[in-house]
Parts: sequence; structure tokens; C-alpha cells
Amino acid sequence: MDPPGGARAVAVWTVGVCVYFVAVLFRTSLGVAGLDAVERFHVSASALSTFSLLQLLVYAAMQIPVGLLVDRFGTKKVLVAGAVLFTLGQLGFALAPSYGMALFSRALLGCGDALTFLSVLRLGARWFPARRGPLVGQLAGLIGQGGNVVSTLVLSRSLTEFGWTASFVGSALCGVVVLVLTLLFLKDHPDGYGTERVPHRGAAYVRRQIAASWREPGTRLGMWTHFTTQFPGTVFLLLWGMPFLVEDQGMDRTRAGTLLTVIVLAHMVVGMVYGQVIGRRHGARLPLALGTIGSTAVVWAILLAWPGRAPLALLAVLCLVLGACGPASMIGFDFSRPANPAERQGTASGITNIGGFTASMTTLLAIGVLLDATGDDYRVAFCVVFAVQALGVCQMLRLGRAAARRERDNLTAGRVAAVHKP
Repeated sequence: MDPPGGARAVAVWTVGVCVYFVAVLFRTSLGVAGLDAVERFHVSASALSTFSLLQLLVYAAMQIPVGLLVDRFGTKKVLVAGAVLFTLGQLGFALAPSYGMALFSRALLGCGDALTFLSVLRLGARWFPARRGPLVGQLAGLIGQGGNVVSTLVLSRSLTEFGWTASFVGSALCGVVVLVLTLLFLKDHPDGYGTERVPHRGAAYVRRQIAASWREPGTRLGMWTHFTTQFPGTVFLLLWGMPFLVEDQGMDRTRAGTLLTVIVLAHMVVGMVYGQVIGRRHGARLPLALGTIGSTAVVWAILLAWPGRAPLALLAVLCLVLGACGPASMIGFDFSRPANPAERQGTASGITNIGGFTASMTTLLAIGVLLDATGDDYRVAFCVVFAVQALGVCQMLRLGRAAARRERDNLTAGRVAAVHKP
């Protein structure tokens, strides 16, 4: 039976989304502090990319374990652990006296960040009716991107006015606030709508859960959709957007920060549209994802081929299409969710979420290496985006029909079972 939703559901879900908001704020804080980090720790472009690479490596490696933890322990315990870890990571990054300590802090932050998003997806599924799933998921992503706005606008200015330590310590206080809110007000599910938690049955059971989720074409399609759609916007916002706009395009940091904000605002608007469209027409999922990928590739190609510095209008269009990448990545969960029963939702979502962050890690590192090898030629370095997109699109096209066929079969079986239920 579907949960009823309502005002109580909105209130509890909002607490969970606030935790995700702060996780995104901390995750993207390096995107506006990359140039400061180079000066503070005296590192090269490849070493700078290692900050984000390690953070995302930890994040991606944690996704399946997090899915299993959420399935077993519920949302509240996992979110509390996440808030503790990412707050310690942000505080450690603020006070790190060396590059090594800063790396450890980003890894700790990535571990805490990894615990948040799947927990929020699970929370939405437990408090709202299933028909609201696509919209609730897009709203979670939309509100989480508010953390990106704060890091882009507020943290970037704070770094200029107050310096590294004060800015990052001050932001770490947000983690303390959401930790207290979670402990006081968050609840896993409405009264009477709980599901039996998955008991611990050893490593063999874990392997079966993962294998059963992976066998579903919808899970794999969800992962490759997330892989192909998410990474261009993530790479640009998380690290390389600010250096590209300042060093290659000659902008000052304030103007560059404003352009990065366009990505986040576009994410919010497009997320609402995609959520409404998919909620009404599930058949629009794959066309929307592929359309977003194609638009991103075309604008990237025009920008990289442009002689000299690109006009502001073209850079603004790039930011607009990059803003659609986040909402398009959420479509991956709309493929994996109906392909798996409730007891595997966390595990399947974890597999899906690995996709985009694996692509982001690969691209972040490749860009850093190419920048060092080419003397900071951003146009050559950014060409790696096309190779990663091509791989993902091939996999999406290969899995699309099989996933649609399996989803129709599952839906038909569910209707037959409902008709014959005593």
C-alpha cells in the first residue's frame, strides 16, 4: 500500500533534503576554491584534480555498500553517519596544514557525502506515493543544487573577503545544524507503512542482492544513463569550470562565478520540467536523456572549435545545457526503480549512482593530465568529454529495448497478480 504523503511527509522529507543540500555545498566547495588550493598547497593541475578524484572515488566505491546499509538500517541512521563524516571532512579541509591532510579530509567528506543521496531517495519512496517518485526525485536533486548556489555565490565571496580557514570553518557549521535537525525530527517512514528491513545474512546474501539487481536490464540502463548524463556538469562545477573561465576565457572570478550559477539555476528549472514530463509519460525517459547528451555534445563542440575567446552568449548557452545534465542523470533512477522490488531499491540505486561519478572521476583525472601535458590547453583537455559520452550512448542504446521489454513484462505480471489476489 502506498504511503499517503501530505504535510507531515513534506516536513520529514525536507529535513533529509537539507542534509543533502549541505553535502552538495561541501562537495562543490572546491569548485570555487581550486585556484586558492593551488596557491595554498603549491600543487599542479593534476595534483589539484586528485582532490576531486579521491573524493569521487570514495563516493563511487561507497554506493553499493550504502545501498545495502540503507536497505538494512533505514534512512535516519545512515543520514546521521553521513552528516558526522562530511562535517568532519569539511572542518579538516579548512584546517589542513599540508596537501596530504587535505586529501584525507576530502576523502572523509566524500564518504559522508556518499551516505546522503540514496538515503534521501529512499526517504521519498517511504513517505510519498509511487506515482510521485519521478517528481520527488527531481525535487531532491533540485534542492540539493541549492548547495551549489551557496558554494558558487557565498563561499566564493567569503574566500575573497575572509580567507580560506574562516570560510571553510564557517561552512562546516552548516553540517552541525543539519545533524541536529536529523536527530530530532527525521523518521524513516509513516506509522503503519514500514517495511521489513533486510536482515544481515552474510557475504553470500550481499552478493545475491547485487547480482539480482545487476541482472535487471533496467538497473544497467539506469547506471549507463547516469554515467553519460551527469559528468559534464559535475566536472565543470566541481573543479574545472572556474579555472577554464578565468585562465582560458579571461574572466574575473566574480563574472565566472555568476556563469557557474547559471548552471545551477538551469538545473533547478529543467529538473522541474523533466520531473513533470516523466511523471506523465514514462516513454519520454530515454529520449530526454539522449536529447540532453546530444545538446551538450553539440555546444561543447562549437565552444572548443571557436577561434579565440568565446562570446559570452555561447558560454551562457554552455552553462544552460550543462544545467540539464543533473536532471537528466536522475532519469537513471527512473529506470532502475521499477526494475527492482522494494527490498533491493537501495542496492539498485547504489549501482545506478556509481555511473555518473565513475565518469566524473575518469574525466577529472584525464583533463588534469592533459592540461599538464599540453601546457594548460583547455580545448584539447576538454575533448575527453566526447569519448566518455560516446561510450555511454552506445551502452544506453544497447540496453534500451531490453529494459523496456522487461519493464512491460513486470507491469503485466503485477496486474495479473492483483486481479487474482484473494
